[in-house]
Amino acid sequence: MSNRIYLVTGAAGFLGSNICLQLLEQGKKVRALVLPNDKSAKHIPKDVEVCLGDLCDLVSLEQFFTVPDGMTSVVIHCASMVTVNPAYSEKLMAVNVGGTRNILSMCLAHKECEKLVYVSSTGAIPELPKGQKIREVAKLEPNDPAKVVGAYSQSKAKATQMVLDTVRVMGLNACVVHPSGILGPNDHAVGETTSTLIKIIKGEMPIGMEGSFNLCDVRDLAAGCIAAVDKGRTGECYILANEEVTLRELCQMLHEECRCQKISFYLPLTWADKIARIMEKKAKKTGEMPMMTTFSVYNLARNNAFDYSKAQQELGYTTRSYQQTIHDEVEWLKAEGLI
Repeated sequence: MSNRIYLVTGAAGFLGSNICLQLLEQGKKVRALVLPNDKSAKHIPKDVEVCLGDLCDLVSLEQFFTVPDGMTSVVIHCASMVTVNPAYSEKLMAVNVGGTRNILSMCLAHKECEKLVYVSSTGAIPELPKGQKIREVAKLEPNDPAKVVGAYSQSKAKATQMVLDTVRVMGLNACVVHPSGILGPNDHAVGETTSTLIKIIKGEMPIGMEGSFNLCDVRDLAAGCIAAVDKGRTGECYILANEEVTLRELCQMLHEECRCQKISFYLPLTWADKIARIMEKKAKKTGEMPMMTTFSVYNLARNNAFDYSKAQQELGYTTRSYQQTIHDEVEWLKAEGLI
């Protein structure tokens, strides 16, 4: 539709920039909300209209939401503050919860806004015991630290519940997608997963850990977020995930792809947890970041099996193989001179 504009928050990030890229490839009009002085803004595709503003400043969002007469808008809200520190943070809550509250207010105030797609996280969904696949839930439990572990996941659970409540109470047309971890090419900011892969390829990580992840190709996640605009049902949640993969399996794929040095030893998770506790105690005294944290060990030990069949059936979501993603990522890393 030529009279529709896509308003994307978090457009300078790994997922957001890929969403913008795919929308432009489809011939859509795209506007991005960018923090003033954001160094990552240079990674936003050049045909995207950039609008300066701050999620935490409601007044600054007015320009982002204002569109010419006769135009409609849809919002893909994927901006959030991500942290691997599980401790409560006021700034984290202000951005992820308060910022989402401001986006909801603007969507309700602008009648030309047809739809909101909120990009949550699989971490926001209450965890189930291993052996059971985690599915979408009608009600999240952000205040139960036993089921939603760490401040980031709790902030995403709070924001997600707020979106679902706004749909129910105020009649907002919105749906939620829950991506798992992100993998793949075009990570210009070189996030945590990409930097870990670079270390493995360069032989800078001689010891690994047992445990698993759930990682998706960023291009598949971006396509899933865009599909949710037209196919996502109001008030529904959709898990965008992949099959579980162990660090050992991922390293084997990397070795097969680029003949890098194999990791010689994988720490059992019980050992890793003990070592992480010692490192955290030491880090408290020195003020430095520990090399390994109990939270990162938990993320490898937790249940990382998700049922994403609802997104497959309703959104047409597909996910390519880990081998294909790793091949494409290695090619991109070489082209960028990062390996």
